[in-house]
Amino acid sequence: MQKVLICDLKKYIGQEITLRGWLFNKRSSGKVIFVILRDGTGYLQCVYFKGNVSGETFDAADKIGQESSIEVTGKVKEEPRAEGGYELDATDLKVIQNTHDYPITPKEHGIEFLLDNRHLWLRSKKQVAILKIRHRIVKAIRDFFDDKGFTLMDPPILTPNAVEGTSTLFETKYFDLGSAYLTQSGQLYAEAGAMALGKVYTFGPTFRAEKSKTRRHLTEFWMVEPEVAFADLNDDMDLAEEFLEYIVQTVLKNNIDELKTLERDISKLKNVKKPLPRITYDEAIEILKKKNIELEWGKDISGADETIISNQFDRPVIVHRYPAEIKAFYMKRDPENPKVALAMDVLAPEGYGEIIGGSQREDDLDELLKRIKEHNLPQEAFDWYLDLRRYGSVPHSGFGLGLERTVSWICGLDHLREAIPFPRMIYRNTP
Repeated sequence: MQKVLICDLKKYIGQEITLRGWLFNKRSSGKVIFVILRDGTGYLQCVYFKGNVSGETFDAADKIGQESSIEVTGKVKEEPRAEGGYELDATDLKVIQNTHDYPITPKEHGIEFLLDNRHLWLRSKKQVAILKIRHRIVKAIRDFFDDKGFTLMDPPILTPNAVEGTSTLFETKYFDLGSAYLTQSGQLYAEAGAMALGKVYTFGPTFRAEKSKTRRHLTEFWMVEPEVAFADLNDDMDLAEEFLEYIVQTVLKNNIDELKTLERDISKLKNVKKPLPRITYDEAIEILKKKNIELEWGKDISGADETIISNQFDRPVIVHRYPAEIKAFYMKRDPENPKVALAMDVLAPEGYGEIIGGSQREDDLDELLKRIKEHNLPQEAFDWYLDLRRYGSVPHSGFGLGLERTVSWICGLDHLREAIPFPRMIYRNTP
């Protein structure tokens, strides 16, 4: 008997096959039992008629509990009314493990209960859909940069210096060398890679020890960071908008069923195509003023303000040229207006906030030294980084995209905690 996957059923119409998986749901009407099987690739209704199977098989189907692991055999037939368009006229059932009292039931559960049982919650239909979309986004990210001639470069996760203060860094002892810190970003190392390879990207876990409880924050998350030599801020924004369009349109093309499961309004995602609107920080302030919100020039734009700004557009919006004082030391200042940095953020619509942050980097050695002193940072920690400006410095730019924020936005989630398999937050590091 052929053992196949639910996603491949169209190849086996009219044939008798065997599938293995778990009992997702079950209902009975006396002489017939409907067993809903899931195998990770889809869901299939398996119909057991009392007169068509042995009494032992029918009794076994009647007694299995939710999430029991089973092997079902039967003939595949088309059924437009069934999920996926197919149904199994079942002839046999093998119970691998009969499970009862599964903790997660169709009733309403509180979020803390679900997070405590995250290892089981992942099996639910919605969480499976989210994980499949996350997988698709990760693949789209890699395909996009690979097809454009970027080289993947893996930066260290353990870094030797808390160069921007220790308040948002996780510290650990590192043998006889003192302390090491979990990385907040691979960017500085990506800059070294860009000077060697021209176009690189890093993609891996990053860590922020921020004591924040908002729906937009995790302490452990994944970030992709491209870095390009001989690129200015405009090149950076061009790359970001092309990148976002590719990701979103790839998900729309390949994961429409998962988006339907999540009840996502895809009309808003269809709008994500270049060119994206671009406004300056000054223009963003004017938008807020028209909404009776006064933001003093030089202050950062809050999450609530980002929502107001992005609501004025039908797709993500790029805000650029922020006040230099609120941006990182490595961001180049605008030669035409030194009060602003050649920095940009991409704000997602529907209240999802910043999903990309980037800039043109300061490529002048003397200017970078000046910025390091202004930010009271230890120059010795940057000796290797300064070498990039001493030996063959060129204009270069890059950005970082937060994977979980992107997943959350595309899936239409209420909180980042569902955008990663096992979320880490200030009040949770289990399971």
